[in-house]
Amino acid sequence: MESYAGNLARVSAAAKYFLPGREWGAKVGGAAILLPLYLAVAVSLLLALALVAAAVIDLHQFRLPDAITLPLIAAGLGLAALSPAPALAERLLGAGAGFALLAALGAVHFRWRGREGLGLGDAKLFAATGAWLGWQALPWVLALAAGGALIWAVALRRSGAIAFGPWLALAFWVLWLAQISRTV
Repeated sequence: MESYAGNLARVSAAAKYFLPGREWGAKVGGAAILLPLYLAVAVSLLLALALVAAAVIDLHQFRLPDAITLPLIAAGLGLAALSPAPALAERLLGAGAGFALLAALGAVHFRWRGREGLGLGDAKLFAATGAWLGWQALPWVLALAAGGALIWAVALRRSGAIAFGPWLALAFWVLWLAQISRTV
């Protein structure tokens, strides 16, 4: 039977990861956002909750509310402000480029088809992705989201409207986890 002291030592070693002195970071390009691990876990859980809420709402209502997307943009930029200057610049560029790209694609679709196919909610969620992950991650997120949506539509033989927000949210979360797993 293991000793009480041995178990206590293992628990103590594991707890060190959650103490304020332990740093965690999400590295994008050459700049990292460093936070205490316990705060990083809390931030990641809040991000997950916001993304799940956005996905569920979009699945049911075909809209992504500003009450979720705009605070996500602000939170991503706020986290970047805690890090060295290049990280904030990368994320500002990511937020702007993410919004501009999907807003432009939505406008082109509207002119071509005469109906909305990609709303501004999707553009704002993509801007939030850029704010959290930086501009370098945007092509990967878009490729994963579009690929997932396409495979799902083909597998279910869907010919009508498809909510794109859940796919953006899933790709955003996958890349967020990939980034933090490289730096923990």
